[in-house]
Amino acid sequence: MNSLESLLAQIQGFSGNTDDLTHLHHCLNQCGASLHADSARFAPLLRELDPSIHSLGYLYILEARTSAAISKAQASELVISVARFINVCAAEQIRLAPDKFISLCKRLKDLVILVGNPMRGVAPMLTALRKLQTSSEHLTTLHSDFLLLCLLSKCYKAGLSVLEDDIFDVDQPRDLLLYCYYGGMICIGQKKFGKALELLYIAVTSPMPKMSAIAVEAYKKYVLVSLIHLGQFSTSLPKYTSSTVQRDLKHFSQVSLWKLILILLSAKSIF
Repeated sequence: MNSLESLLAQIQGFSGNTDDLTHLHHCLNQCGASLHADSARFAPLLRELDPSIHSLGYLYILEARTSAAISKAQASELVISVARFINVCAAEQIRLAPDKFISLCKRLKDLVILVGNPMRGVAPMLTALRKLQTSSEHLTTLHSDFLLLCLLSKCYKAGLSVLEDDIFDVDQPRDLLLYCYYGGMICIGQKKFGKALELLYIAVTSPMPKMSAIAVEAYKKYVLVSLIHLGQFSTSLPKYTSSTVQRDLKHFSQVSLWKLILILLSAKSIF
């Protein structure tokens, strides 16, 4: 199974129906370690595969290739390859291996940042999260990566497109925290202060076992946007807010208002 010819035959022969794909998925998992350990040897197989038809096998090989050490020169070429795959891959196939697809997409985010052009990742990342979603109400772990790229490239309007969805299904609590924080920042960039307050408020009050740096930053920006948009802010948090959050944020309410404003305005990264 680890030979190039055998792997190519498996991928080409078992990409047709659900039963075949289940078998292929099992086979690919068995040789996953070999794909990562010798990714350069398996990479030429990508030229023999159609990413729109052999999406599952293509995903495993490409994910292994991008997980290896990559130079800045190689990164630019891989961005093209990953973006092309995301655009044409079959959603029903990549959903069989969501962890591999997520790993590949997060690597894309790292690569476009490495080459200094986060805008190159905005469109493919949006396509990726839509293909990964089971419905528009599903918040994937890729949402926050997409919003981060929108922030870094100042593509605020693109970010607003996913912030309009009603979210009821969340994979991980941290996904929601980052989604609300980055989403709030995008709304600030578009001067949609009401929506920004809503998202930042959720980021601060969402249940969490311990206080996070993201929640603290969300609280700072929530206070500042409240002052800008409403002319006032309240230090009280709703009763359902975790005791950990209330305790750790308590000292912020004890800082004088003007001192807090000066601290916030002195941070160049606020807006």
